[in-house]
Amino acid sequence: MTLTRTLTPFLSYYSTRFPALPSPLRRLPPSVRNMADNFELSSSTAHKLATARQKKDSGDQAFKLGNTKDALRAYHEALLYLHGLDKNALKSVGMAPSPLSADGSQKKEKTEVDEILEKIYANMSACHLKNNSWQRAVETADKALAKNEDNYKAMFRKGKALGEQGFFEKAVKVLETLKTKNPTDAPLVDQEVSRLRAIDNERERQHKKKMKGFLNKAEKKGEALFNESTEPASIKSGFIEEVKD
Repeated sequence: MTLTRTLTPFLSYYSTRFPALPSPLRRLPPSVRNMADNFELSSSTAHKLATARQKKDSGDQAFKLGNTKDALRAYHEALLYLHGLDKNALKSVGMAPSPLSADGSQKKEKTEVDEILEKIYANMSACHLKNNSWQRAVETADKALAKNEDNYKAMFRKGKALGEQGFFEKAVKVLETLKTKNPTDAPLVDQEVSRLRAIDNERERQHKKKMKGFLNKAEKKGEALFNESTEPASIKSGFIEEVKD
């Protein structure tokens, strides 16, 4: 709600009783009007941020208790409060983007909202992994990585979900990149790659078995058709004549 909207009833009464006098709002210095509007904007932004943090914390607690359904619901509600908060609104509550890196290189501006979103998406990916929702796990991990490409947990979850979907080579690529970026995770990554390789080998074995069975059936069917085509001519002609009558 802006200052103008707040003072609307008073302004209407004032203009009716004293039509010849100037509007009191117009007599206020622009700086005062802007200050009032910015204060209301700051209050609204701060309220949304506080509510989003609360929803995220509720989601974290639900996940720790193994309740992924409630966790995902809380995370979705947190996202509703965070979306639409632009950088100007955040600056009004003293939340400026993160400063430059130590080497002075220019990086993409990152606000506290970006950091909260990163954590929410990474946690949602963990929930989807628990639910065996592999594609959604990949999608939410990607959203977390869009906020921070060095989110190692999101990278691991993405690799795991890709492998579970059967994209073994893509999974290994993601996990090997993780191992390069964070060597301390190497044992965990190697263990996951071995697990996914075993799954992939078993999947390939089942596929070959299925294809072999299909080819055997096709071969037997082909032999049967061949035997039918080599029946004695007398039998075939008799059958044809019978059909003609």
